Amino acid sequence: MLDRRTVLASTLALPACAATPRLVRRSPPCLTPVNVDPSRIIRSVAGLRPYRASGFVVGAENVGATRIVHNYGHGGSGITLSWGTSRLATQIGLPGHSGAVAVIGAGVMGLTTARLCQEAGFAVTLYAKALPPDTTSNIAGGQWAPSTLYEDDAVTPAWREQFRAAMDYSWRRFQIMVGDDYGIRWLPTYQSTRQTSLDPDPYMPGAALLADGSHPFAGERILRYTTMYVETGRFLRQLTGDFENAGGRIVVREFHTPSEIAALPERLAFNCTGLGAKALFGDTQLLPIRGQLAILLPQPEVQYAYAGRAGYMFPRADGILLGGTFERGESDPTPQPGDIARILANHGRVFGSRWRCPA
Repeated sequence: MLDRRTVLASTLALPACAATPRLVRRSPPCLTPVNVDPSRIIRSVAGLRPYRASGFVVGAENVGATRIVHNYGHGGSGITLSWGTSRLATQIGLPGHSGAVAVIGAGVMGLTTARLCQEAGFAVTLYAKALPPDTTSNIAGGQWAPSTLYEDDAVTPAWREQFRAAMDYSWRRFQIMVGDDYGIRWLPTYQSTRQTSLDPDPYMPGAALLADGSHPFAGERILRYTTMYVETGRFLRQLTGDFENAGGRIVVREFHTPSEIAALPERLAFNCTGLGAKALFGDTQLLPIRGQLAILLPQPEVQYAYAGRAGYMFPRADGILLGGTFERGESDPTPQPGDIARILANHGRVFGSRWRCPA
């Protein structure tokens, strides 16, 4: 698994005019700790990240007379890269095409691909086994940050170019959607790190390493930056409404072979099936990685996010999300009581006995 800093440091660079992040010594106002009392838990969930060591797939193949463009395999970066890789997929599939378009899958990749096709003037039918809120995308934490995406020695230079382009478009597209309608907002984020210096990073505005005593996360070296967070349930509901309001048609259907997709009336189809592509298209590289979440009652006064040794905490209007686990090869999307208890206990230590307000 590569964390956000490793992913970005190995692939991205900021123009030379950018300011260098600095070491912050001035104490900020004390942050409000999360109340991690187990009585506040409202639900627990588990999701399966569609991981490929060689990264996501955006490419095309012909099955009979049908052109199938793939857009799947985003690991823990589905929300982050959704607009970006969907744009890459439509740039492959739409030029020279006439007639209606099929999109297979109604998670975040399917919905963003479908919306981009509509924006380009095409009629779209969305075929899906499951619809929001019963998709893997609905379980995502929603932080705008690439994670659990690839192994550095398994990706090609051509893939890295796709990654750069996808990051750039997604970063800009999400910014113009910030607000209550889509459930997107900017939040300061406190992340445990081993770094002692920072390179400029276009996707971490305001990044700074916090000096000892200037933050409440006792015993951790902290990187502070600002990024976007997406309330995934609201985001997917709004995208689905946008799709239907633009004349999109939804058909609940499961596909078992590529030939079934080729039998559709549409001669262009986008495959956005996530883990489903393993069976549907024989992609043996796809691996499920289970992540579990404990969700607490909302705590509106918590206006920051955290990621560290205990896991991560993302505050949303629908609850405080506490993660998480990284369970390679686990395909059962069922939360495990013992794991949920450990998540609560780990965060209880961070926001309890270890919590220190800066002097």
